[in-house]
Amino acid sequence: MAKVSSVQKNDRRKKMVKSHLNRRSALKAIVMDKSVTAEDRFQATLKLAQMPRNGAKIRVRNRCAITGRPRAFYRQFNMSRIALRDFASQGMIPGVTKSSW
Repeated sequence: MAKVSSVQKNDRRKKMVKSHLNRRSALKAIVMDKSVTAEDRFQATLKLAQMPRNGAKIRVRNRCAITGRPRAFYRQFNMSRIALRDFASQGMIPGVTKSSW
């Protein structure tokens, strides 16, 4: 199990990303638009820099839904390799079986 504080911090980041998504995307569009004047683009860059860093989508870490483990994460199942193996061995994931030959 991961530290509870790490999982909670990641959850706070997810909420912050959700709340700042529209504002950040609007500012990013202005910054990337070459037809906008350089002064306006610079002002948008400054406003973007003043926003909280944890509001950026890149700061969110993929974590296992069961254990909170941050590494060896399978996006298709939303869990880590260890939890995936346990659940697959118990037959709790439809369509996944342990291979043997």
